[in-house]
Amino acid sequence: MAYRLPREPSAPRVTTWRKLRRLGVAQLLDGLVALPADARTREEFEWLADEVSEAGGEAWVWLGRLSSGAQERSVAERMATAIAADYQAVTAEATAMETEPEAVRRRVLARLRRELQRIARRDFFPPAERDAARAAVEQLAATVVAQ
Repeated sequence: MAYRLPREPSAPRVTTWRKLRRLGVAQLLDGLVALPADARTREEFEWLADEVSEAGGEAWVWLGRLSSGAQERSVAERMATAIAADYQAVTAEATAMETEPEAVRRRVLARLRRELQRIARRDFFPPAERDAARAAVEQLAATVVAQ
């Protein structure tokens, strides 16, 4: 998707960027983002393009293909790296809960499970950190259930 929004007011720009982040886009250039093409991502881009237009901007949804395998790998690696950081944060938080009271662990466990689901929706190229995060959350779950 290619898009352009006016600088002022800034709220539509911020809202658009947050929505793009939740989708897990790869930022190729300023105002140019990409996702693997499937029915869900195409629909999300079309909705977002409509919102950009309503906010006084311009947006175009394109179906494109990178011209080389190296470019495809580069974009996939960029997307996987961004998601890896999210998985690492989940792992760190789950691990930090070892000494917390059970009530706290239980609440954090529920939140981390929801967070894993949110991350999975934008995880198009799963990094190794995904398995570590899942294992850490399941280890936390074992401490809650065991006690």
